[in-house]
Amino acid sequence: MIEFQHVSKAYREVKALDDVSFTVRRGTVTGFLGPNGAGKSTALRILAGLCRPTSGTATVLGRPYAKLERPGFEVGTVLDAGAQHPGRSGREVLTLGAMLLGLPKSRVDEVLRLVGLTGKEGGRAVGGYSLGMRQRLGIAHALLGRPRALILDEPANGLDPQGIQWMRGLLRDLAAEGCAVLLSSHLLHEVEQVADHIVMIGRGRVLAQGTVAELSRGRGLEQTFLELTANADRSAS
Repeated sequence: MIEFQHVSKAYREVKALDDVSFTVRRGTVTGFLGPNGAGKSTALRILAGLCRPTSGTATVLGRPYAKLERPGFEVGTVLDAGAQHPGRSGREVLTLGAMLLGLPKSRVDEVLRLVGLTGKEGGRAVGGYSLGMRQRLGIAHALLGRPRALILDEPANGLDPQGIQWMRGLLRDLAAEGCAVLLSSHLLHEVEQVADHIVMIGRGRVLAQGTVAELSRGRGLEQTFLELTANADRSAS
């Protein structure tokens, strides 16, 4: 469903990604775990067609994002929760998205309920939203077309404990329905709670990947993660 094949990205002398390869399968949640600056957002931007890799390919449903016939129905993305017009209401943002996809306005009410935004909250200007509310709105927008793949960059940012619990349940439900979910995070505990598969990245390189049990190695996932990222930092220095 989602595949990176030997993806590298360089900005002049800085290598943001170095030979990144992994796959997200249908009906699973894959956690893309790494510290800030590890290259997670760059990888997701390449996957969403917002920047080009220096080498390698990143595809959704077997194609680059730009070549998807109906991207709104095939993949949903939330790369920046703040990327909404602050003067529009949440409902207006979703209504415009539904119109572009040719969906009925009833779909707007469905996704508002799905992400836990009330009618009153949907009627408020996005500029008055908290970060957590913007995250919910972004996810609602991504789900308008009932996509088969979902790409989320740090979706837990701004969510309170109740919101994080809600998000876990939503992502597990989507995976159970066959959706392929890729979410990036620097929060190991949150990824550990929801992901079927974890890809650890540091300094632009994949350090390890597998299930929680495979990566724990009997010592705990946190210890494995800290050791791998420390080794990556030493190798880069």
